[in-house]
Amino acid sequence: MGHGHTDESAGRKLGLSLRTVRRMMQDLMNRLGAESRFQAGAQAVRNDWI
Repeated sequence: MGHGHTDESAGRKLGLSLRTVRRMMQDLMNRLGAESRFQAGAQAVRNDWI
């Protein structure tokens, strides 16, 4: 996601379905307490996840 891929292109690159990618992104956002992908990215950096 940090490279600007859409859910669709990320799924193709990872060999995952669109539904799985969206579910994974929602889980990450919930774990990070983020309401947007941008917030999730910023919080992941603050948490030293990336």
